[in-house]
Amino acid sequence: MLQIYTGGEIEPKLHKILERAALTLDRPEARTAAKIIAQVRRDGDRAVLRYTEKFDRVRLDSLRVDALEIALAHKQADEALLQALRAAIKNITDYHLKQVPRSWLLKTGKKSRVGLRYSPVAAAGVYVPGGRAAYPSSLLMNVIPARLAGVPRIVVVTPPNKDGAPSAVLLAAARELGVTEIYLCGGAQAIAALAYGTETIPRVDMIAGPGNIYMTLAKKLLYGAVGFDKLAGPSDCLILADKTADERFVAADLLAQAEHDTLASALLLTDSGELARRVAREVKKQLGGLARRALIEKALQAYGGIFVLKDRADFVRLADLIAPEHLQILLPDAAEIADQINNAGAVFIGTYAPAALGDYFAGPNHVLPTGGTARFASPLGVDDFLKKTSLVEYSRTDLQAARRHIDVLARAEGLTAHAASVNIRFASGASGRLFES
Repeated sequence: MLQIYTGGEIEPKLHKILERAALTLDRPEARTAAKIIAQVRRDGDRAVLRYTEKFDRVRLDSLRVDALEIALAHKQADEALLQALRAAIKNITDYHLKQVPRSWLLKTGKKSRVGLRYSPVAAAGVYVPGGRAAYPSSLLMNVIPARLAGVPRIVVVTPPNKDGAPSAVLLAAARELGVTEIYLCGGAQAIAALAYGTETIPRVDMIAGPGNIYMTLAKKLLYGAVGFDKLAGPSDCLILADKTADERFVAADLLAQAEHDTLASALLLTDSGELARRVAREVKKQLGGLARRALIEKALQAYGGIFVLKDRADFVRLADLIAPEHLQILLPDAAEIADQINNAGAVFIGTYAPAALGDYFAGPNHVLPTGGTARFASPLGVDDFLKKTSLVEYSRTDLQAARRHIDVLARAEGLTAHAASVNIRFASGASGRLFES
């Protein structure tokens, strides 16, 4: 089930796995998403409700979740769940507080200064996957940085469950965060509703959160009409381990990753053939007791693998090539290896830092770059909900000192009107000659 690859098999298989996450607009799903977007823009709530009935197989009377329903879900929540949510909220908040930037000014002359001002978007939409499962952790990871950025209005959209209701666990988490504006819709229709607004759902300025392929392609199609955090594809995890690793831990971590989705990728790189065989056996052994066994098997067969390396140096080289969303390092020198790797969304160092720790509790955000995009992308953070505005304030004396350089640079680019807009401020009388080339 979990195949072992060696020698010349390794890199072709890795490249094939990486290609699975390509989100090209010539896909049939993109055409479907475009159609949904157009209809939501035209018909508003009616289109959202129609697609909710079609895809989620539930008929809703309204989209907004009532405040009383949120309060009731919180009141009925298990106390252990609430305590776990509060502990996670504290850790996530403490971590993201370190990311909050300060606006600044730099003095550049006697009476001149330049600077940078940070300001939050006015409204942010948070997409929380749902339907078959509830993901309160995704709510926490998106709402907390938005709150710390100072976003005044945070809107949550999430698909209804099979009974046409929101997840009670999600509502309890929302109450803990002070979120009151929640709408029952998912997929491309939810993204379109947030981007353009409907009769019920006012439009937002940016949207964050992971979802299915239709939701992600809708993000790609709507970029420009609204801002987005990133295009998150199927989840992936890479584990680096040698013969000292415990095969039970490695197998459990691979299975945990494959549990996300049939497109999820769970990979092991090792320089030990012995460990490879032990892990393959352990995966089969542990799989029998898991609730999502069928889904996990599909993911591991299509996009899983154990790769046995001849050269230990390939740990770093291949990790940077794969640029994983989650990188777990189960090596005696894990910290040193971590320092050498540039491309990863999140790095989990050592035996007792499984990726699941980051998914729920440690503090760093679990909305991470997927599909190799860690080569250039970063985890979700406070700055995703902030806009940056440059500030320039100059005195006449300081502009006059800069005038000669601006004139030379503008004319070098052939932009004589730019040069004239500075020079005219020092002319004794406006002359047409200022605008000649």
